Amino acid sequence: MTERKPPGVSFESFVDKQIREAAERGEFSRLSGFGKPLDDDRAPYDELWWIKGKMHREGASVLPPSLTLRKEAEDAVEAVGRAVSESQVRRILGEINTKIAEALRRPPAGPPLNLTPFDVETVVREWRAGRPDAP
Repeated sequence: MTERKPPGVSFESFVDKQIREAAERGEFSRLSGFGKPLDDDRAPYDELWWIKGKMHREGASVLPPSLTLRKEAEDAVEAVGRAVSESQVRRILGEINTKIAEALRRPPAGPPLNLTPFDVETVVREWRAGRPDAP
């Protein structure tokens, strides 16, 4: 806890003393940004800098729903490639196909969806063909 500024001591020297003592105790070395370069101060000021930073840290997205679903479909294709069993492939495709079917019934806001449900049997056949150890 900081102590109160004694009377007769200028504010600047009091603050400088507090900073120096904290630095000597090593309190600044435990800060999260210690040793990292400062952000570019020539960038134009953005009033929403803290909101954008929080969204970035939490992985939040502000994409339109149709683009979000396209990204989910791409991620599903990658997940199928990493799947270790046929049941896992079918589960991944079933989940994304449900979302795509709902979006086709009620088109989401944003750009056109340009997606159709995956043909599960075709994808499973391709998945099996890519694995020599699969039955």
